[in-house]
Amino acid sequence: MPLVSYAARLAALAEADPDHPAVTDERRSVTRRELEDAAEVTAQQWKADGIGAGDLVTIALPNSVEFIVAAVACWKLGAVPQPVSSRLPKVELDAIIELAAPKLVLADGWQPPAGAPPAQEDRLPDAVSNPWKAMTSGGSTGRPKLILTNAPGLTDPDANPVFMIQPDGCMVMPGPLYHNAPFVWGMAALLAGNHLVLGGRFDASTTLRLIEQHKAEVVYLVPTMMLRIWRLPEEERLARDLSSLKAVWHLAAPCPPWLKQCWIDWLGPDRIWELYAGTEAQASTIITGREWLEHKGSVGRVASGQIRILDADGNDLPTGEVGEVFMRPPDPSKPTYKYIGATARTLEGDGEWESLGDMGWMDADGYLYLTDRRTDMVIVGGANVYPAEVEAALEEHDAVRSCAVVGLPDDDLGSRLHAIVQLSAPDAVSVDDLRAHLAERLVSYKVPKSYEFVDEPVRDDAGKVRRTALRDQRASGATDDERA
Repeated sequence: MPLVSYAARLAALAEADPDHPAVTDERRSVTRRELEDAAEVTAQQWKADGIGAGDLVTIALPNSVEFIVAAVACWKLGAVPQPVSSRLPKVELDAIIELAAPKLVLADGWQPPAGAPPAQEDRLPDAVSNPWKAMTSGGSTGRPKLILTNAPGLTDPDANPVFMIQPDGCMVMPGPLYHNAPFVWGMAALLAGNHLVLGGRFDASTTLRLIEQHKAEVVYLVPTMMLRIWRLPEEERLARDLSSLKAVWHLAAPCPPWLKQCWIDWLGPDRIWELYAGTEAQASTIITGREWLEHKGSVGRVASGQIRILDADGNDLPTGEVGEVFMRPPDPSKPTYKYIGATARTLEGDGEWESLGDMGWMDADGYLYLTDRRTDMVIVGGANVYPAEVEAALEEHDAVRSCAVVGLPDDDLGSRLHAIVQLSAPDAVSVDDLRAHLAERLVSYKVPKSYEFVDEPVRDDAGKVRRTALRDQRASGATDDERA
């Protein structure tokens, strides 16, 4: 069967089974027909306002039915959804708007226009969005850039769905849709006829309840969410019936091996899946839980594109040696994305190979292991320390809810490690207890010299941490809640 537009695919699903649930959020649920009609009315209004093919629409909405309506309305016009966080400070949102130059900005509280859906003969003609999405990334620096995929909004309705998604099934999506992976997973589920169940602000108990209630086959998580679910009282966690699950996908940040092992022991290795890639999608790796047990700590073997591990001079490194991860798409003549507001970091002398700034190494079987971001590495007395390793050890402590480790200037060592820690409760653990906990797991120079306890999560809803901003704030003395 030939490829069809995203809009045509969703319209066909609504025609085939109009009463099938399409999207559920914290407040309400809509059927396929209700979603289709709301998107059509919205698109008709936007067309009258002058929005058309290729125009960007900034969607600053929380996970909600309205978010999905807006994205589908874009596809009906051939416009491009450009999601951003609904909680962005004005200065950050303004910077993105200046970069994207959208025809329309939807702020939190937006509602689709009221009105009866038009008759079939009065509906919009078919359109294809090219690109089908324009994602925003600030990276660790906070400077915004747009990443436009080089793929149009076309799908094969007869092809097997990706990501272990079941046709006409159900996906629970607690991840924020303004991030690339939740957006891609959620829209793939919608196009496969799934009931897409959206969580609001992440809550561990609610996520398990939604999986049980809707008999979801697939759930998307990040390691921060996995940790919070694991830290639920055991009787509460085990009381939920998760037998419907076929795949727990986790990505977006390194998963501590101890935590992944806990999930494999709980749900079994065949239901735990991990993918590593950037929004740029030059290359990707995938690993199953069963493979991971044979290659603990790995993010998998190459599933698409090509990957090399290079030293600072651009030379290939042997098996087991840490270097910078460079990637190339399957067909280098066909780039997978386009930047607005940024330039790719490429291999000198060979612009086909690009780096997202990750450091890692390969084993003899071709499995990739990540250590940390190149720019986050801290040199302590001449020794390289990767904050992700220290953070994983900290989060093994039951009292630690989230954390980030940064390097601060030190007259003696050049840099010293500073831990920013959110506890499960005030005074749940002392600095001395944390030091003792880490001393059992890390060599002495990797143990932070100073600690800071905070009330708010250190990572955002997508599991991301802006270490550069955290480091700069503390290096400039912007925070003084520090304990030796």
